[in-house]
Amino acid sequence: MTEAQTKKQNVIAFYELMFNACDPRAAIDLYVGDEYIQHNPHVRTGKAGFIAYFEEMAAQYPGKRVEIKRAFVDEDHVILHCHQVWPDGLEYAGIDIFRLDAAGKIVEHWDVLQELPVTSAHDNGMF
Repeated sequence: MTEAQTKKQNVIAFYELMFNACDPRAAIDLYVGDEYIQHNPHVRTGKAGFIAYFEEMAAQYPGKRVEIKRAFVDEDHVILHCHQVWPDGLEYAGIDIFRLDAAGKIVEHWDVLQELPVTSAHDNGMF
């Protein structure tokens, strides 16, 4: 397996463990480096802020899930294109960008979410 494939596999495993398995603490322990810088304005920066936010999310929204549609590696960044499905019927298209350190651990995160529209000017879909 190439270094790029390993990076992509580890970020996907992190995301699956954190979001779908609802175990952000294990995700942090296994896949995050010494620091964790967060750019999502709803989540405190640092490991403790991440764990608290996603533990609360898991408790409030049982049944939420994400499907990773695409993953790309660009040097020390891994980019995921995701479909989030929430129990209240909301669905989102998301882009998550992770920066990894020299050891291949996640140390920084950015994301952009867009609610799936009811109608569209085309039939191409969001994914």
